[in-house]
Parts: sequence; C-alpha cells; structure tokens
Amino acid sequence: MKAVNDKEITFQLNEDLSEITKADNKVLVAYKGAVLTLMARFSKSTKEKKLFFKEGAKLIEFTISEKPTDIEIRVIRLGVQENSPKIVGYQKNKEEDKQFIIDHFKEVSSKELKTYIKGFIKQSKTFSEEEKLALN
Repeated sequence: MKAVNDKEITFQLNEDLSEITKADNKVLVAYKGAVLTLMARFSKSTKEKKLFFKEGAKLIEFTISEKPTDIEIRVIRLGVQENSPKIVGYQKNKEEDKQFIIDHFKEVSSKELKTYIKGFIKQSKTFSEEEKLALN
C-alpha cells in the first residue's frame, strides 16, 4: 500500500472512502479503517493522532467480527498491526492473522487477491522466510 509513506495518497484515499459506512462492503470498511490509522501518522496533534487511530482500529475490528473468515480483511489488519507503534497497543493479533492466512491462502480463487496477498507476505515482517517460500 503506497499510502503508508505518502501523505497525499493517504488524504486522497480518506476522501475517496469518506462515504463508506459500517453497512457497506466489509472489505471497503476495513480499508477505510486502515486509511484512518494512516491519517494518524500524518496528523499534527497527539489528540488527532489518537482519534484517527482509534477510529480506524475500531472499524477494522468491526469488520473482523462481521467477517472473521475473510482473508483480505485479515491481511489488512495484519498490515496495520505490523506498522503500528508498540505504544498504541494494537499488535495482539499478528500471529493469529498470520496463521489464518497460512491456513486459508490456498482457498483464494481470485488471481488478483492472491497476487496482492503474495506481495504483502513478501514484505511482511511477521512471516518467516520458510513461510514466505511455502506460500509462493
């Protein structure tokens, strides 16, 4: 996700996803949550950083509770947790999500989604080299 280090892309994605609500497609809701956590990175005040991050994490957790078997949502949460500062305390599901991805990767039928997940795994800090090779 290029938005991780790009303020302009993050702000554009936030604007593009602004109309997404909890009633919408849960994958889109999860992406909105991820973008909100990124908005925290580019916010100036500590209060604003905290508000954006908490709201984003809440949306991601909501989508997991609604669609716990959606591998794309698990990848989104793992990506956010990998890149979250330890101080925010949002890293507790990394191993759970990694294992879910390992267990269900072969079930993914969409070529595009499979390519996206492979790209994520390749750069992930959570997967070992052996796990990366096994999923390739």
